[in-house]
Amino acid sequence: MSAPVNSPGFYADFNGLAALKTSAAASNPAALREAARQFESLFTSMVLKSMREANLGPGLGDSDATNTYQEMYDQQLAVQMSQGKGLGLADMLVQQLTRSGLKGTTPATGAEAGASPTPSSTTSSAPTTAQRISFVQRVQPLADQAASQLGVAPDTLIAQAALETGWGQHLPANASGSSSSNLFGIKAGASWKGATATASTVEYTDGSAASTAATFRAYDSTQASARDLVSLVSGSPRYAAALGAGDDVGAYAAGLQQGGYATDPDYVKKMVATAQSLQELRASGALNLSARVSISAGESSI
Repeated sequence: MSAPVNSPGFYADFNGLAALKTSAAASNPAALREAARQFESLFTSMVLKSMREANLGPGLGDSDATNTYQEMYDQQLAVQMSQGKGLGLADMLVQQLTRSGLKGTTPATGAEAGASPTPSSTTSSAPTTAQRISFVQRVQPLADQAASQLGVAPDTLIAQAALETGWGQHLPANASGSSSSNLFGIKAGASWKGATATASTVEYTDGSAASTAATFRAYDSTQASARDLVSLVSGSPRYAAALGAGDDVGAYAAGLQQGGYATDPDYVKKMVATAQSLQELRASGALNLSARVSISAGESSI
């Protein structure tokens, strides 16, 4: 009985692979499994190719045409061999990625005025969809108010807070271990007279990243953190280009970077990518803002 034909299109379909990567990074178990299966197929194809090449020389019937058909057959065979339980490699990949929390990544930034604390080894897994939803619901009221004062979209500030804190999972902690409520990674310079929190972060010098301990501002509440961001950005001519950016997340991020807020050369790209992730979350229908959690004044809920 002939084997069913499976489409090997993913070998050259980079758009399809990119979409699959996005779904897997969004903690989609089915997409993660499919990505692992396709990796197994690619690996099997490479093994078959190596075996074909390990010969003493060309055969009597070898030609460019037969070699092409042989390669097509091997690709199809690799796809077929990865079906069902396959060789077991896909299962091992899924288990390893799930245990290691590598289904998604949380970007970190270095900054002069703001910086992301480096996640500790015990809290380095990517935030779940439920955690992202909870974070957006809690930050939304603060973003609405602060955004109107800065002339940007609320989602721009939510994306900034998500990028700086890993969707609320990595806020700097003060000496007592309690949260600093610092949503935007604002560091404590010489002019800061309030409470502080020290955390490891990543700084960039001439494009090279280095981990270092930094002192961050600490607040009584996340509302105070949002107010301080407004004061910092609107009160300094360094960040004038970030004001009034409207829905343009990239323009806002570029304005901050030009003013020295971030040293990460990819800060703008990371901000835009985080905003896109937020929009995908909204488009999926998973985020129900009608169930928004309101934060009472003076209460730190993140």
